[in-house]
Amino acid sequence: MFYVRLGHLLSQDRMVFQILLVFCVVVYVETNKESCKDLLQGYLTGQLSSALGMYQVKSLRRDFEGFSNDVRKALKEVKEKQVADIKTIQEIQNSSIVYTRWGKKTCPSNAEQVISGYVGGSWYDHTGAAVNPLCLPKNPEWGIYKDGTDGDKAYMYGGEYQTDTVPAYMKTLYQHDVPCVVCLVRKRSVVQMFPARKTCYAGWKLEYQGYLMAGYHGYKAGSTYTCVDSHPDTVHGGHANKNGYLFYPVEARCGTLKCPPYVEGREVVCVVCSKE
Repeated sequence: MFYVRLGHLLSQDRMVFQILLVFCVVVYVETNKESCKDLLQGYLTGQLSSALGMYQVKSLRRDFEGFSNDVRKALKEVKEKQVADIKTIQEIQNSSIVYTRWGKKTCPSNAEQVISGYVGGSWYDHTGAAVNPLCLPKNPEWGIYKDGTDGDKAYMYGGEYQTDTVPAYMKTLYQHDVPCVVCLVRKRSVVQMFPARKTCYAGWKLEYQGYLMAGYHGYKAGSTYTCVDSHPDTVHGGHANKNGYLFYPVEARCGTLKCPPYVEGREVVCVVCSKE
């Protein structure tokens, strides 16, 4: 009978202790004070010491110490994560991206204009041409110079649309000079051009849509794939066949390029997207 009563008492005390542990988690998280610790210690040194043997008290104290260590460790991890999250948010708020919007004179409404200018690049048929286009400012500055061509130099020309084979409104751009604008967007960490897309992937924000363009495949000069805005502008007074750095629409060719999903001879679109 004694053992039955002792077991019943032990079972009750364990249940009370478990309830106290749950209560203390709430108290500790809400107040972050020592009230939980005091409560459990009082319980351990008071009721349990009178009802249970010294061995059981020591065992429960060890459990309490282990529980306390787990709580402290968990709270430390939560605090460290909060600090890291705050740092990440601050970095995003202080970060910004810069990109060139090819074929336009103005930036999207969410961006700040850095410069609005003209496309510059190498001659389309020079074997030593630079491959990338540049966005040149309308107000250039000069250093040490000597006017006149001296022969052993690299050359810079303007850009020109070559869109006579493209249907609809793009055909009207043929042989017009190409403008550009450099845009700055705050609270962004990365910007990327995605070919063969009209929409951004999940988590990315649209900057502008366009058509992929590059140099003609039969010319000597190398070129780079460039995303030209789908509703491009032109440079005032720049409609003349003067050539320079030429922008031809890019179309898909089946073979090593998988068709489907790609289609033989179809013009390739593009999109420029940013991400926080």
